[in-house]
Amino acid sequence: MDLRGKAGLVAIAVCTGIWLIRTGSDMDLPPQPATTEAFARAAVAAEPDAGIPLPPSDPVRIRIPAIRVDAPVTRLGLRAGGSLEAPPAGNRNLAGWYRGGPAPGAKGASIIAGHVDTAEGPAVFYNLGTLKKGTRIEITRKDGRTAAFAVDAVEVFDNNAFPDRKVYGATVRPELRVITCGGGFDARTGYQANVVAFAHLTGEA
Repeated sequence: MDLRGKAGLVAIAVCTGIWLIRTGSDMDLPPQPATTEAFARAAVAAEPDAGIPLPPSDPVRIRIPAIRVDAPVTRLGLRAGGSLEAPPAGNRNLAGWYRGGPAPGAKGASIIAGHVDTAEGPAVFYNLGTLKKGTRIEITRKDGRTAAFAVDAVEVFDNNAFPDRKVYGATVRPELRVITCGGGFDARTGYQANVVAFAHLTGEA
């Protein structure tokens, strides 16, 4: 999968923050990742061992018990301009998988995106920024198998300085990226950043 050059569009596609515009309060900004949950900067740590890659199979559900996420997963493609489609905003408890990339559990970096809020209020990944390293994420797949992941880091990236290769680049092991909007908010342009949880496959649930 190669989404280089489309990172800013991903942020716009996933959410617009209409709820914040309606409430008019900065107190309603979603929680942001703690700096302690980012990847280590001073030294390059060895990557933890990953589970054995699974054969490709579409995801049907994502569970993150630590933040009470238990949501169905729909398929997402790219819009004509190259931006990632967003899950339908009418269902706040819905995530989307980029079907042009690896399936969760298969070799490579699988992309799951979802709204942080909609016009009705907080949405499926509102609390994504509160995740801690080691947090468990489960993806139930169409083949009936459940891929289990452990969070390696949670970071927030400004839209105009999004590390495309770090997030979307090819990986040699089965990994997962869970993405939503975050950072500051501007009523004219929406959220100014993306929150990304990086995880690796640990096995099957």
